[in-house]
Amino acid sequence: MNTLHSTSTSAVVTRLHDVNRRAGVRTVAVARPRPAHVVAIDANQYQAVPDRQQTPSSTSEAEFTAYVQERRAALYATAFHLTGDRYEAEDLLQSALFSTYRAWDRISDKAAVGGYLRRTMTNLHISAWRRRKLNEYPTEELPETASDTDAMRGTELRAVLWQALTRIPEPQRTMLVLRYYEGRTDPEIAEILGISVGTVKSSIWRSLRRLREDESLSFGRDEAESFEELVA
Repeated sequence: MNTLHSTSTSAVVTRLHDVNRRAGVRTVAVARPRPAHVVAIDANQYQAVPDRQQTPSSTSEAEFTAYVQERRAALYATAFHLTGDRYEAEDLLQSALFSTYRAWDRISDKAAVGGYLRRTMTNLHISAWRRRKLNEYPTEELPETASDTDAMRGTELRAVLWQALTRIPEPQRTMLVLRYYEGRTDPEIAEILGISVGTVKSSIWRSLRRLREDESLSFGRDEAESFEELVA
């Protein structure tokens, strides 16, 4: 994963603006260029670097660092569900964490942080989707279908479902995440995406049918139940 290192501490969240001009900052390149506005996470240390404009207290920084360490895997899963691409998922999560870090002291109910982060990721993803043409990247080869139903549970089930999700066009994938992860209603999804309720219903129905017909998921489970397990 992309990492940034400062002369003082390893960064959980830091800006990428003009990063090459900063003294003592070293970047590690990845396969795909990243937008200039994207922020980065140090996957090894997770310690916060104070922000010049809005610096949370030292206690808040410790709380934020602990939260990221505990929840990063689940948050990355949300980002991957939305984007269907591991590099884009990293970028999306990094940007959402930066926004949350800036707002940490203003979030009075820390139990609501998870919802705040997921909403932030969803909004960032939808905004990016609206700004660009649909561009689906090729997926890796799907894992072989397991013969035993029990073997498809847990981590393996999630891996197969993740791959199946990348086969669904981005707008429909976003609707599934909004419905089954965010718990949004059809009217709410329609308002967020600027489409009709009828379009939401028909798109989700077609997406679930496509998941049901995917041979990699042919292990006798209801497709909605499978997706709910994926995002649990």
